[in-house]
Amino acid sequence: MKDTLYILAPGFEDPAYPGKTFYCWHCALMEGVLASFPELADRLDVRRIAWPKPRREVAELLGEDNQSLPVLVLSEGGFINDKDAILAALTERHGFPHPHP
Repeated sequence: MKDTLYILAPGFEDPAYPGKTFYCWHCALMEGVLASFPELADRLDVRRIAWPKPRREVAELLGEDNQSLPVLVLSEGGFINDKDAILAALTERHGFPHPHP
């Protein structure tokens, strides 16, 4: 079983800001790392989720209070929902290079 990285699909609208299209910059950061190292990205199950809540798939796994993305769901249980901690886990668990300090 693979770790699963949930990220927001880019190009979403927020009713609070009519006429504007958005992306999540934390999720875009993850997309960039995945695209930079596609051979390593294959070690993960990556799921792109629509922006509106409830994000059912995530809520069913982690609970209603844990729908913020990006989130890395660990294969053995547990999850990481901090961008820097996710990057560290990608390095430690999946062999991605270290982010430069």
